[in-house]
Amino acid sequence: MVRIAFITLGCKLNYAETSTYERALVKEGFEAVPWSKGADVFLVNTCSVTEHSDKKSRNIIRKLHRQNPDAKIFVTGCYAQLKRAEIEAIEGVERVFGATEKGQIVPTVLDAVRGASCCGHDMGTFFPAFSSGERTRSFLKVQDGCDYKCAYCTVPYARGESRNIPIAEIIPQAEAIAAEGIKEIVLTGVNTGDFGKTTGESFFDLIKRLNDVEGIERYRISSIEPNLLTEEMIDWITSGTKFLPHYHIPLQSGCDTVLKQMGRRYDTAAFAHKIQYIRQKSEKPGGPKVFFGIDVIVGFPGETDELFEETYAFLRDVVRPAFIHIFPYSKRAGTPAAERKDQVQDLVKTERVQRLEALCAQLNAEFMKANEGVHEKVLFESTNRKGQMEGYTGNYIRIARPYDPELIGRIIDVII
Repeated sequence: MVRIAFITLGCKLNYAETSTYERALVKEGFEAVPWSKGADVFLVNTCSVTEHSDKKSRNIIRKLHRQNPDAKIFVTGCYAQLKRAEIEAIEGVERVFGATEKGQIVPTVLDAVRGASCCGHDMGTFFPAFSSGERTRSFLKVQDGCDYKCAYCTVPYARGESRNIPIAEIIPQAEAIAAEGIKEIVLTGVNTGDFGKTTGESFFDLIKRLNDVEGIERYRISSIEPNLLTEEMIDWITSGTKFLPHYHIPLQSGCDTVLKQMGRRYDTAAFAHKIQYIRQKSEKPGGPKVFFGIDVIVGFPGETDELFEETYAFLRDVVRPAFIHIFPYSKRAGTPAAERKDQVQDLVKTERVQRLEALCAQLNAEFMKANEGVHEKVLFESTNRKGQMEGYTGNYIRIARPYDPELIGRIIDVII
């Protein structure tokens, strides 16, 4: 039996795709093993969101070859799309797959191991994927690519244009997830809310159809642009659907000057209105508070101390999220922002990250405190940590209790 190890870097979308490759190859007779144990074949799904991500991807490929010089190493993901030649030059790499070649991965690995004839090409298609292996939650890919071309981002070049398969082909995947006994699905994509570009459908159409899938009791949206989360959609979500009060919304900057230079499609007034509208529709006296996870980039070129203070104040006084995902700006070749002369010093970025981390800790503690004593439902997971098991409420608060295998995969009423 051929042993294969899978290494996934970056986002949950990569995780869903890797899981799909793994299911297909295990079905073909491969044995999936941890990469640290050594293998005959390695499949590395890379990330390229920052320069650090590129470096991490390179280092792990080299480490795999040093430890397993006879193994075949296959590489895919965003770094593979953007820097194919750079990866092909690394010793031990058998084949690199770009964004439109993911459908070739499984047959190519089979060809390389079994010596069959070369597989056919599958260029330009959407690669359907969902994660498996967990008993409680699955990440379902519903969209790929992005047409936005923000000034700092290489993802549109790495993932291609916005595209999707029809709702009629996604529903059977959700049903397959439900058949495994999984209760919660997280919808994922590059620009998830942009679903429908290639099929004439809409993201709203999709979530309404998914809500009817039997066996799935909870849905989360991994991330959605504020301009794509409509009031009509919010009204429907908060009317008693399976979609949870957990929103991951990229802000990137709380300063209109910086937002405009980034090429974002909203301003702070529109963003603030959307947050306020969700809270107004979702939160009831004595009930759970909405979890907002907000993405912020610090140190974008031209971000002065005064402009950063606008972001800090906007987060502290207006948005008040439960969590802030903080990213120091990373210069990416080929993007408009990388050509600017007013780059912010790394030391300044570090100081700003630290300030936002402290603010995040404060706001998160306040969010937890506001939910104390609230009635919620928790989906408990299987991991046993020193006699404790954990699960998440609908609004994404992690709850711990004594381990009880009877509760795994069940949704239990609790008082936080």
